[in-house]
Amino acid sequence: MTVRATPVAGPEAAREVRKDLGAARAALARAAGAEPAAGSPSDALRDLRAAFLGTHVEAVYAELTDRHARPLRLDELCRAAAAAFPGLLPTAEQLAADRALAQEAKAGHEIDQGLFLGRVLGSPVAGPHLLDAMRRPTGRALELLADFRRTGTLDLGTVRLERADGAARITMTRDDCLNAEDDRQVDDMETAVDLALLDPEVRVGLVRGGVMSHHRYRGRRVFSAGINLKALHAGDISLVDFLLRRETGYIQKLVRGLVVDDGPAWRPAVVEKPWVAAVDAFAIGGGCQLLLAVDHVIAEEDSYVSLPATQEGIVPGVSNLRLTRATGARLARQIILGGRRLHASEPQARTLLDEVVPSEDMDGAVDRALKSLQGDAVVANRRMLNLSEEPPEEFRRYLAAFALQQALRLYSEDVIGKVGRFTARGGGPGDG
Repeated sequence: MTVRATPVAGPEAAREVRKDLGAARAALARAAGAEPAAGSPSDALRDLRAAFLGTHVEAVYAELTDRHARPLRLDELCRAAAAAFPGLLPTAEQLAADRALAQEAKAGHEIDQGLFLGRVLGSPVAGPHLLDAMRRPTGRALELLADFRRTGTLDLGTVRLERADGAARITMTRDDCLNAEDDRQVDDMETAVDLALLDPEVRVGLVRGGVMSHHRYRGRRVFSAGINLKALHAGDISLVDFLLRRETGYIQKLVRGLVVDDGPAWRPAVVEKPWVAAVDAFAIGGGCQLLLAVDHVIAEEDSYVSLPATQEGIVPGVSNLRLTRATGARLARQIILGGRRLHASEPQARTLLDEVVPSEDMDGAVDRALKSLQGDAVVANRRMLNLSEEPPEEFRRYLAAFALQQALRLYSEDVIGKVGRFTARGGGPGDG
């Protein structure tokens, strides 16, 4: 298939774009139809998809979103693209068949989702629109909002949300697996963050781990063991609904807030609030990533943080973008590339941790931090700090590369090869 760029200017040019897009769409569908139904897509087909998107990604996105009038989340966009452009993305049937398999047995169709979403995010036109769509409140949160506002408490399953004294306290409650995250917890966390941001009685938020029943930490609070490795190797960690949704959903909302439709057009249609994280025991992998998205971090003095994603074979979310800003380049490489644990007692840990206190002082430190961040000018100033430290365009360009790189890592030989080793050591959760 030959693809060519057509400038969009006026009705005649628009007709040419539609004609070119239609011809390219037909050629892509024919090529995909010639592929065997089973197994991974060939490099030739992926080359064709990449060429198609290289020329037409903005026209494709405009068609799927009714010229940007309809915000679609990542999963909705992928489903719409698979239906409207046969051969561009795996079908629902292909994904369902893959989802039933262990990671080592999957065909790798998520790589094509990573290719597609990476090209969308790489577009300076489509990418910001998609990221704003991911910052809108979820339907689940909107359904639960009235109940939460009335009661001030909500148990979402893996997360508990409570409101008191102007603060929303989000407690991760996966007590059996040390708060190791999976698709379900990502959904619960996004719902909780949405509710905290939507409730006008909330001025500040807290993220903390609950008390564990796991035999190694029974009766003790734990912040997070990161990604659930057992779920990853069982094939239950998805690219779209976990790895990409996590970064563009609730973590992006922690940093940049919710996009809403309320208020006059001249004011930013955003709801933002400051956030505190309290680290008990450890913040591993995804737990450490959360610390880079909040405004104040308190840690008990015998805790530690780490980002062992390189040892696991994956990319630690947006940490490669954010950690250098916090720690400096050399220490960031030691943590990400070398797997260094940073103990709260080390002087260098203060690049990530604002306060280090004895275990018995954690509750008091949390209360003081929540009170200190409720000032009237806090939100405006954190917005300007975030714009300076991580411009939205820089974040978007990073995610464009991350979408494909993380997809490739999920299906790399070294990650697949860890399945046996992981199973042999008992399948314990979250070292990552």
